[in-house]
Amino acid sequence: MKITLIALSAALAVMFSGCSHKEVFKPEHVKGEWRNAGHLSSSIQQVTQSAAVLENGHLLSKDGEKVLKLPKDYRLINANDTWIITASPDGNIVLLPHDGSDSKVTFDFKRGVAAASIQGDVVAVLFTNNEMALYSLESKKLLFKESSNAAIAVDTRIANPYFLKELVMFLTLDGKIVIVNSETKQVLRSVVVGSDEYFNNITYMNVIDNNLVASTGNTVLALSQKEAREKYEIRNIAYAADGIWLTTKQGEVIALSPTLQFKAKKKFPFAHFVGISIQNDRVFVLEQEGYLIALSKNLLMHDVYDVDLDSDNKIFVGDGQFYFDDRYINIK
Repeated sequence: MKITLIALSAALAVMFSGCSHKEVFKPEHVKGEWRNAGHLSSSIQQVTQSAAVLENGHLLSKDGEKVLKLPKDYRLINANDTWIITASPDGNIVLLPHDGSDSKVTFDFKRGVAAASIQGDVVAVLFTNNEMALYSLESKKLLFKESSNAAIAVDTRIANPYFLKELVMFLTLDGKIVIVNSETKQVLRSVVVGSDEYFNNITYMNVIDNNLVASTGNTVLALSQKEAREKYEIRNIAYAADGIWLTTKQGEVIALSPTLQFKAKKKFPFAHFVGISIQNDRVFVLEQEGYLIALSKNLLMHDVYDVDLDSDNKIFVGDGQFYFDDRYINIK
């Protein structure tokens, strides 16, 4: 017993010694403090890809803070210019008008919803069991339903359904894009993005100039006339008309063409990136130790700036801003 305790003590000492010497990103040169910054009315409480919620209930959209109070304990799912999609504690979906009026709409699902989007009279819902459905906003009637394989474990960054004219693209929890015609209520095509057993849900999708780009945590897909896939351990991704930029778990920033052809790579040892944004001719990446890195699009040049960021902050990427805690930095 004594030998066992000694061995256990030695193992714990090694483990805690290793934790205390964790390597972090330390830039060789910092240009200075990034001074183009501002404050929010409260700290960030919830974050989605389309919007965030502050602790005082205010909505934070891509273009800034809105004086719209979300009900306490409601979970934000998605937001556009017309509706704010939330989940109530009892499992209902509650649609709140973006104009602040009282004409809310409730769908009595009493089940878990992973993602949802609205266009016109069509509400697209992805349930936590990976079932896809379309509902009428006016009548609340079920218009379409399709089942898929349930996911064992998912990344918390769940992408919402994407509308492209009459097409609805369901971004499933098992790594597929299921394309549905909202008028005929038929599945037109199913495209596999990733095939990992765990954490394989789609975390990002965008369409520019008829070229679709989507990613899971480990695979990025480009789909136009042809399909292309590449494997990366992806932390953040941004897609613009002239290319794709992503950060990896290895501390890399990688530049790809819209069809996934490799263009450039820059590695920052031990960096843990928490956000990325493309603004004009530069790529901005936010690093959790409190650094903003501004790179040229070809990744040949970069500057590092100090920002007042804590490693445990919730990060929301706006239209030219990084938001965290009760602050933001403007990168336009």
